[in-house]
Order: sequence, then structure tokens, then C-alpha cells
Amino acid sequence: MSAAVLTPKAKPAPAVGSRLDPRKNSLNLIRLVLAFMVLLAHSWHIVGAGNGWGFRGENLGGWAVAGFFGISGYLITASRFGSGIGRYLVHRVARIFPAFIVCLIVMAFGFAPIAYVIQHGSLHGFMQTPTTPLNSIFANLSLRIVSYDIAGTPAGVPYPGAWNGSLWTLYFEFMCYLLVAVMAFIPLVRKSPWPVVAAFIASVALWANVGVLKPYLQSNLDFELAARLIPYFLGGAVVQVLSNKIGIHKVAGPVSIVLAALSIFFVDGFGGQLAAPFIAYGLLWISTWLPQPAIVGRHDISYGAYIYAFPVQQLLAVFGAYHWGVAWFTVAATLCTIPFAAASWFFVERPVMRRAKNAG
Repeated sequence: MSAAVLTPKAKPAPAVGSRLDPRKNSLNLIRLVLAFMVLLAHSWHIVGAGNGWGFRGENLGGWAVAGFFGISGYLITASRFGSGIGRYLVHRVARIFPAFIVCLIVMAFGFAPIAYVIQHGSLHGFMQTPTTPLNSIFANLSLRIVSYDIAGTPAGVPYPGAWNGSLWTLYFEFMCYLLVAVMAFIPLVRKSPWPVVAAFIASVALWANVGVLKPYLQSNLDFELAARLIPYFLGGAVVQVLSNKIGIHKVAGPVSIVLAALSIFFVDGFGGQLAAPFIAYGLLWISTWLPQPAIVGRHDISYGAYIYAFPVQQLLAVFGAYHWGVAWFTVAATLCTIPFAAASWFFVERPVMRRAKNAG
């Protein structure tokens, strides 16, 4: 008696548009562009030229982070709903922590000693400063950044006392991972898209009224930052849970961008958060037609670019490159960041993620 051959049940096509092809999109390129938008935004701060380009109370880097969170919400929600909690957490930890920890080590024992020697003429006392290199690593291991300087460096620059002004978002990114992990335990969340939609609406309402709640939380900055960023992630999650009904459509894409712009420019205080699903949908639509170099499609260096850009910029500033002005400084920082981002991908991120995938 022959065994029956079981084939997985194909998911029905969305009623509107098409599913995002996981192999035929340019999300790697879009995330890389967003990472370098953050670098550009930070250039103004690091050369001492103000906040730089921005609109509606948010600079270019803040809007890039919103895009990051939206794309992440879409992809991570699919990951959680398509796998068990153990496999999901292993993959999420593998994606974030190893490269993050290596970055902390590189800053503590690579970048900071160079700056310390330039400031003091030698490494004497480097390991016994108020913020020691080892403590700078240990204190930040949880993703919650509490120590920004290392051994009193960088100093003598327009933006002193901080080696990495980008890492703080990773704490809130991982918080969103855990939020989706918990939500997926609720059977109704897996069966219907509306609980995720309701969670998104609640998150927008929370941010819209954050000023009322702040006094009761003693103006807790972590709460305020979480309230600001979680709607962007849940906006991407909304697009994901509705993807069985609404795929990526050539008309819905540009319409979503227009709706996002209208929300951002005409809704005071929380227009960006309200626009989060439209921002995420618009970026996904762009990824279906924007050409992407083959090498970028194979190798995602966006995370490495994001975590190394700021320390590279600060090291350049230590050597006086901030005198070059925003434009040339940004060009130099971009060129110097790419090797670190590539090394992070090839020697840390990709090997670790392969091991995690093989482990289950």
C-alpha cells in the first residue's frame, strides 16, 4: 500500500493585488537607503550644524526609523505567525544580539582607544576611567543603552560623550518583537486581523494622549519613546495581517503614499503614527518595482550600516573631519561605514543566522 503524498495547502491569492514575492523585492536596498538616511541626519549633529533636514517636528533620521519599524512590523509579524515561539525567539535573538555585541566590543577596544590616545597621548588609565571599556559593554548588553561614552571619549568634538546615538532604537525594536510574540499566543489574534488592527489604533491613541499620561509616569523617557515607535511597527503588522485580503497593488501603492502624506501634514502631533500602515504599504509597493543590485539582494548590510555609522562618524570627527562640512563629511562617513557593515554581515550576521536556521 503506497503512502499518500501530502502537499501543503496553497494560500489563496488576495482579493486585491498580489502577494509580496519574498525573492523579488528590493527591501534590502530600501533598508540600506534608510540606514544611510540616518547617517546623513546624524551628520548635522556630529559636525555641529544643528538638526538638519526634517519636517513636522521630526528630522530625516526619525522618519527613516519609522520606515524601518514599518517594514520590520510587516516581516516580523509574518515570522511569528508562521513559526512556534521557540524558533521565533531564536531567530530574533540571532538577528539582533550577536552583531550588536560585536559592535559594542569594536567601539570599546577599537574606536575608543584611538580617541583616548589622541586626547591623552597614551593609553595610561584607559581601563580605570569612570566609564571603563568593559563596563560600557556590560552596561549596554540588554539593548537598553545606559552608557554612551567610553573612558571619557569622544571629547573635543561638536557632539561629545556619545559613541553611538543609533543603538537606542534596538531596545524598542526588540520590545516590539516580544509584543508580537505575546499577542500570537491569543487564538483570536491568529484567526482574525482585527485584534492587530485594534492594537494599532490603541497605540496611536496612546501616543496622541501621551502628554496626559506623562505626569503619572514621572515623564519616563522609555515609555514616551515606546509610545512613539510602537505604532510604526504595528502599522506594518496591520499590513501583514490584512495581506490575505489586500495584496500589493499598483494603484493602492501610490494612494497609500498620498494618504500617508496627508496624515503627516494635516494631523498635528500623531499624524506620522496614524499614517504608519500607509507608510509601510508604500515602502512595500516601492520594493516591487525599484531595481536592486544583485549583490544587495544577496547581502543585507543594512543592519551593519545602521549600527556602525555613528561610531564611524564620531571617529572621523575625532580626527577633525567635522571641519569638512555636512556634505563631504557624509560622503566620507558613508565610504568608511560600508566596510564595517560588510564585515558585520559576512563574519557575524550571516553565519549566526545560518546556524540559527539550521538549529530549527
